[in-house]
Amino acid sequence: MSRYRKRWFQALVLVVLLAACTAIWYLRPYQPDQAAVVAMQGGEGITVIDTGDWIAFEGGETHDPGVIFYPGSLVKPESYAPLARSLAGSGYRVFIARMPLNLAVSDMERANQVLKAYPKQPFVIGGHSLGGAMAARYASDHTDRIRGVYLLGAYPDKPGRLKEAGIPVLSLLGSRDGVVNREKFEAGKKYLPDDTKYMSIEGGNHAQFGSYGQQSGDQPAAITPQEQWQQTAAALKDWIAKEVMR
Repeated sequence: MSRYRKRWFQALVLVVLLAACTAIWYLRPYQPDQAAVVAMQGGEGITVIDTGDWIAFEGGETHDPGVIFYPGSLVKPESYAPLARSLAGSGYRVFIARMPLNLAVSDMERANQVLKAYPKQPFVIGGHSLGGAMAARYASDHTDRIRGVYLLGAYPDKPGRLKEAGIPVLSLLGSRDGVVNREKFEAGKKYLPDDTKYMSIEGGNHAQFGSYGQQSGDQPAAITPQEQWQQTAAALKDWIAKEVMR
């Protein structure tokens, strides 16, 4: 190999390595904190099963609908264990998706696996942040099995249009959410049904829908993570009882 070609090859290798390191740095996921690690443990009537594609939470006698959850962008699915565990304790079978690269946009159709495993059970689907947007897209194409959509610090885009889908929608937003673009959030309302239920969690922020610590760009919450999980779970259960299963 000539000296010129050798230098060119070395430069190319360096560029590739730098690009790889940048990608790895950028795609570093938010890790579950201690509360999430504890919530992942079975016991006290809650069974937790990790299939590799899903983390399933079930608590004794279950009833409809099942709950499918798409995680936020670059957030490990275990981070939503406290919320899932609370819902499972009320009798709902909850499935948190494991997404390639921890990005829901990489496998929007992942819910198909759960629907095939439980062909007779109705489901609601939703998620946090980007996960909510991708859940809305999935629901818009599967209204035969999806009975409702919930959005946590999230809003739909045009491919996730649900305005004429004929299913109820719940939208929860923390009053101190510093991540959601408020203009886009308001613009996204045109894709949702007129009777969408909008709720604000006073003092809540973006990251505390999960359990992974602070998120870049977010505002500090004025309530504890436990309070935000409790309010979120209560809102979901009330919505399911009054809007989804009425």
